[in-house]
Amino acid sequence: MEFTKKDLNKTLWVKPADMDNQRTWWKVDASEKTLGRLACDIAKKLLGKDKAYYCDFWDCGDFVIVENIQNVKISGGKELKKLYYSYSGYKGNLKTMTFADVLKKNPERILKEAVRGMLAKNKLRDKKMKRLKMVVGTTSQYDNFKPVNLYN
Repeated sequence: MEFTKKDLNKTLWVKPADMDNQRTWWKVDASEKTLGRLACDIAKKLLGKDKAYYCDFWDCGDFVIVENIQNVKISGGKELKKLYYSYSGYKGNLKTMTFADVLKKNPERILKEAVRGMLAKNKLRDKKMKRLKMVVGTTSQYDNFKPVNLYN
């Protein structure tokens, strides 16, 4: 089904079932990619901003598979300057970790927080984040969906 406008004076209305059928699977290799630029491209695909029928209150984005997250780069010497916080809710229990520590312990957290911060803060954000599949290393788990490479 092709979503194009024949009459530009009419609003293009796409049914949610049609949007679900049109979701594409994208595959990204994060090796030697800069964190912010990678997160921006992933957020655009999750939002569906490249679609002709994009609208901010529709969930029309695609699936994104990210491999080799442990090899993502960051610029400006932020390996030791960039901090990640976790707070349990108890007094004096604010935990602080540097980018390098988080990269060793839980590399998915780095990309997840970067992409989540770039999505709209509304009810659809959690649905969009569920379409982001992150893998440390490589995998053939999603090959049956025939993912397309985001960067050629």
